[in-house]
Amino acid sequence: MSDEETQLPRTPEPEAAPPVRRDDLREHLIRTRIAGEVATSRENNLGHYRALANRDPRHLFGLTPEGGWDWLDVLELMVKSAGVVADPEHTRGPDTIDPDLTIDAIEAMGDTVADVLRAGSPRILVATGHPTGLLTVHLALAELAARHGATLMNTAEGWSYWGPGFGRTRTIRYLNDVAMLDDRGAFVHTHDPAPMEAMIARFGGERPDLVIADHGWAGAAGEAGILTVGFADSNDPALFVGEAEGKIAVTVPLDDNVLPRHYGPLIRYLTERVVRAL
Repeated sequence: MSDEETQLPRTPEPEAAPPVRRDDLREHLIRTRIAGEVATSRENNLGHYRALANRDPRHLFGLTPEGGWDWLDVLELMVKSAGVVADPEHTRGPDTIDPDLTIDAIEAMGDTVADVLRAGSPRILVATGHPTGLLTVHLALAELAARHGATLMNTAEGWSYWGPGFGRTRTIRYLNDVAMLDDRGAFVHTHDPAPMEAMIARFGGERPDLVIADHGWAGAAGEAGILTVGFADSNDPALFVGEAEGKIAVTVPLDDNVLPRHYGPLIRYLTERVVRAL
């Protein structure tokens, strides 16, 4: 029997999935409550806006606002940047994120990441304070950046500290080039800028060309003058203030803790935007 007669038929290559359309992503964001009417309550939002206006360090994310920013100023900014309800008399019940603002910011983030990658062999640092939600987004961006020639930094891996609100040390640990805080073997939610500040103190001449992050990881990087893009919920106004003051390049408004699988179309739309822009 000849080799030709015994050869098994080849399995056809799977067809590439079509690009995610903006309208489809918009519908998905609303359906999964990543945007549209979100789970974060109006009471929580307004409380955090007042906390930032009062310069509560827990709500500044390592940023030092330069403007006056009373709570009505913060609300006005969040209407413009995230699409929350404009009426200051709306004090209870649900609140909103405008899905079109989310998509606009995703596109701007994708363009920024592509600009950095086009420069050739950039250093990029990726970090998240939301391992139960946004980690899946950061992992995809880290993998994409590495595939297109970036060096993913792991500065200060193993650095530990005692922080407010917990009675034991927490440690910087990386998973597939994404930095998080580890607490006895569990990745934890944090808004604390201290870990990124520790990284910054150790950069020396090897500062990143871009930080992709959220919460205090992003705020501290932006405050240090590093090009930074980030994600923020409607109750986390600090990064939007940082963007308004020119310290954060792009802030994407979204619910930052839905089921990780729900971020899939958002990830595809963002990564497709990066690749098209390269």
